[in-house]
Amino acid sequence: MKEITKAQLSLRNGQDKPEVWIAYHGWVYDATPSRLWRNGKHYEHWAGQDLSEELKDAPHTERVFERLKIIGKLVNN
Repeated sequence: MKEITKAQLSLRNGQDKPEVWIAYHGWVYDATPSRLWRNGKHYEHWAGQDLSEELKDAPHTERVFERLKIIGKLVNN
């Protein structure tokens, strides 16, 4: 599995690069194909970061991540 740093993740925010990546509990997901993440924003959430803590306030469960492809593991480098 590909290791992805927080710096690499932060560039995939739909603005700096066309990819839209988000992290959740150590996994990095590709949200680029999702119409809900157009331009790297989903309601008040921004792509390119770890959303593990933010899901607590969401009206949905973590099952939404099942729709996205895992592209790597988030590492702390």
